Amino acid sequence: MSTPLTKATPGSERPGLKAGARMLYLVPLVISIAAVLTACGKDEAAGKGGPGGGGMPPANVGVVTVGQQAVALQTELPGRVEALRTAQVRARVNGVVLKRLFTEGSEVKAGQALFLIDPAPYQAQFDSANANLAKAQANEAQAAAQAARNKPLADAKAISQQEYITSVATAKAAAADVAAAKAAVVQAKLSLDYAHVYAPISGRIGRALVTEGALVGASDATQLALIQQVSSVYVNFTQSANEVQAMRRALAAGQLRSAGANAAQVEIVGDDGTVYPRTGKLLFTDLSVDPTSGQVTLRAEVPNPDGLLLPGQYVRVRVAQAELPSAVLLPQQAVTRGSTGDTVLVVGPDNKPAPRKVKIGNAIGNQWVVLDGLKPGEKVIADGFQKMFVPGAPVNPVPFNPASAASGAASGAAPAASGAASR
Repeated sequence: MSTPLTKATPGSERPGLKAGARMLYLVPLVISIAAVLTACGKDEAAGKGGPGGGGMPPANVGVVTVGQQAVALQTELPGRVEALRTAQVRARVNGVVLKRLFTEGSEVKAGQALFLIDPAPYQAQFDSANANLAKAQANEAQAAAQAARNKPLADAKAISQQEYITSVATAKAAAADVAAAKAAVVQAKLSLDYAHVYAPISGRIGRALVTEGALVGASDATQLALIQQVSSVYVNFTQSANEVQAMRRALAAGQLRSAGANAAQVEIVGDDGTVYPRTGKLLFTDLSVDPTSGQVTLRAEVPNPDGLLLPGQYVRVRVAQAELPSAVLLPQQAVTRGSTGDTVLVVGPDNKPAPRKVKIGNAIGNQWVVLDGLKPGEKVIADGFQKMFVPGAPVNPVPFNPASAASGAASGAAPAASGAASR
């Protein structure tokens, strides 16, 4: 007789088999977790430069060793260009302009004819004055001869003394008439000459302000053209009176010293930032202050043989009025400027960089003048910031090379530009 089969309940069949299967799944998972933890431990040891870990070497950074030197403090001020000499060509007689005798915008010489005003009326006046002179000279000759004849007659009492005196007075009046006629001839000659308008100075002449056929007059002194000498130009610029006084106090206190020979030299900077290739010379500083603006006017003379500086042009003027006897210069890329202040990274004795707050003064070229915060001999990082992946990690300081830093920045900018273009 066979044994009856019992009904199996769910989940109760072959419990040993299911537990073994679970173990088969858990063993590989445990092995994987252990492998990951082991790898992380090795990476951490490598990052810390542990023994046998093969740690990354310190990043090379370019550093500038702080040193003190005399630095000229340049002040950049707004200015305007002014021609060295300016002459307004004006009409000195009334008349109609017949011809323009120059090329607009050309160089003219002093005494060169520029315009011709109708000379016919003045030629007639000149001829009339000459005729009056001849008449006066004839009357003078007759009166002088009559006075000469009357003198012996008066001595012989053949005529009265009064008649002789009258003849002498008539001769003198005739001589005066001759002198007046000569003056009239000179005046007529001047008017005739003024019909030709000449250049009063040498320089570059602008456009003609009148055309042929225009009626010009001496009473209103009609301007015909403008001549300006621009082979050298003046640059007039202004500075705050407060700045001038502060600089004088700093010089008196010994905080600054005179810039010496450089104090008389100025640099001209265009509105596009380009520096004019020739330096100018400071001529004077005005002694009075403009009451409306509180500014003091200064003037410099700048050579301009190429005509690059034009009268009325706006420029910036750099002038070295004083110098710091002992200052620190740093490349501008070494300084981080922000709303909370200016900072630099200083490499400590353990070759670990640390931020340091500094006080920045003027900019000289591509360098900042550091007024406070650094000591001679300290090393400031100026290049290699992108290599410092771990903040506070030791670095390998090497002397900063501006040329290599500039080439590296240019090579880094090219792929970025090409990548931006490809996107």
